Amino acid sequence: MQTPSPDLVIDARSLSCPFPIIRTKRAMATIDIGAVIEVWTTDPGALADFPAWTELTGHHLLATRQEGDIYIFQIRRMK
Repeated sequence: MQTPSPDLVIDARSLSCPFPIIRTKRAMATIDIGAVIEVWTTDPGALADFPAWTELTGHHLLATRQEGDIYIFQIRRMK
């Protein structure tokens, strides 16, 4: 399945918890409902953090992938 093109990319590489989530939360407030954010992070804790955060907030985690030491998450704003 092909993932959608992101409307916004957040480069959170080299930031550790909780900063990738904080940047994503702030960015969600700036995009339209239905838009997609792509987050790049090198924090391995993000593998647990982003699924939990999207479930808690009601946003949709579209995709998770790893490219080298970078974890990439695509999240659709739902509300």
